[in-house]
Amino acid sequence: MTWARHNGSSTANDEDSRMGVIRAEEAERLNEQNDRALITVAGHSSDSQECAELLAMLGLDVGRRQRASA
Repeated sequence: MTWARHNGSSTANDEDSRMGVIRAEEAERLNEQNDRALITVAGHSSDSQECAELLAMLGLDVGRRQRASA
């Protein structure tokens, strides 16, 4: 079964708009969570090398927010 979407449908456009807002809100929430995790790891690290290693182990990336917003 295939789903057809009419290009002029305001319902489809409203749904796309709501999903866009939800995606943007979720991206911001994840960025804030990532920022808190980065701060926590940095605060508990003994030096920059340990901090970098811990961030890598956790899959956290310091430059992610800058690249995502660019």
